[in-house]
Amino acid sequence: MKQSLLIWLDAARPKTLPLALVSILTGSSLAFASNHFSLSIALLAFLTATLLQILSNLANDYGDAVKGTDNEKRLGPIRAMQSGTVNAKTMKQAIILNIVLTVIAGLVLIFYALSSIESILSFIALGVLAIAAAIAYTVGNKPYGYIGLGDLSVFIFFGLLGVSGTYFLHTGHVEPSLFLPALGCGLMAVAVLNINNMRDIENDSECGKRTMAVRLGQRKAKHYHFLLLGFALASFALYLLIQEKPVWISLPFLFSIIVVYKHGKAVWKTDKPAQIAPMMPVIVKCSLVTNLLFAGVVVAQTLLS
Repeated sequence: MKQSLLIWLDAARPKTLPLALVSILTGSSLAFASNHFSLSIALLAFLTATLLQILSNLANDYGDAVKGTDNEKRLGPIRAMQSGTVNAKTMKQAIILNIVLTVIAGLVLIFYALSSIESILSFIALGVLAIAAAIAYTVGNKPYGYIGLGDLSVFIFFGLLGVSGTYFLHTGHVEPSLFLPALGCGLMAVAVLNINNMRDIENDSECGKRTMAVRLGQRKAKHYHFLLLGFALASFALYLLIQEKPVWISLPFLFSIIVVYKHGKAVWKTDKPAQIAPMMPVIVKCSLVTNLLFAGVVVAQTLLS
């Protein structure tokens, strides 16, 4: 029993779960700044986002294994189906169970947070789209992750919709200024995906998985990575600077620039995909630290104003 739990815990890829949580954290901190924060909504959103991320991970495990992309040449951690500890039928059952749990959590969140029929129906539609996107990334005859659209999907769901949607659940409206932190959050999430794709660039290319990194090539993928990181930091920083708050409150955010710079410098020095592999947890930390510092500054600005 214990061994089985460990297998599924590993299949859920807990190290990737912060990616789902940072957009909820950022959107919730912005809602707090507008005096419309609800702890219950934040916790339900965290739960729903976590289940969606796990669903995406399980579906990705299944899709890449069926297509043969997860093979002995792949540099990343060995996945459940790749290792043979979980077969295709069992993984399908796990995916279905996860979909059910995600739907339940999402509906509880929606009906708790929203009251108008229009908003409820809109968020149900977005929920269905998010579930479909999580599955269709690598599953099916024409998975969009295999034609280089994964970056766009991650940007939308982990950035624009994640931040603004969370804010709307708290407040019942959205603000144009939300675009900047949503942009920053989304670009950081894409940077995480890009490191993953740079690591697997050779194997993905051989297996016909045309990720953005494969399309660009290793060197241009590095340049793309630096642009993602640079614009992400600039978006967060610009939002903080345009607030009518003392500038000194935003100074802790500068620490994120140091963390991201060290990561970017390490990426620049790499010559082979194998050297990228150890950087996966580092870029996840960069995303988490950047969003945590941003959220902390936003909350501090509110409390000290």
